Amino acid sequence: MMNTTLLAASLLFIGARLAPAETPHPYVGMWVTADNRIRHELLPNGRYVEARGKRERAYEGRYEVTGTHIEYWDDTGFTANGEFVKPDTLHHAGMVLHRK
Repeated sequence: MMNTTLLAASLLFIGARLAPAETPHPYVGMWVTADNRIRHELLPNGRYVEARGKRERAYEGRYEVTGTHIEYWDDTGFTANGEFVKPDTLHHAGMVLHRK
């Protein structure tokens, strides 16, 4: 007869391997200023790409969302933050961006 501890550990391991990938937060996607000059793409893997005007990859880095707060760490060392004030509005560095 199989040890119940071993069985439980095996089931936990199998469950962990079959568990779906973590669901991305609801803010993943494209965010743009009203004039479409600044465009932030929040990727589901915790990375972002910011376009400015014709520069499609002006800034890139990682981000973390906690509740409605977002922290950015640019690959060059620059940091910034923002707040999602409505499901479709992001305040970031004096700018207002909307979900596209």
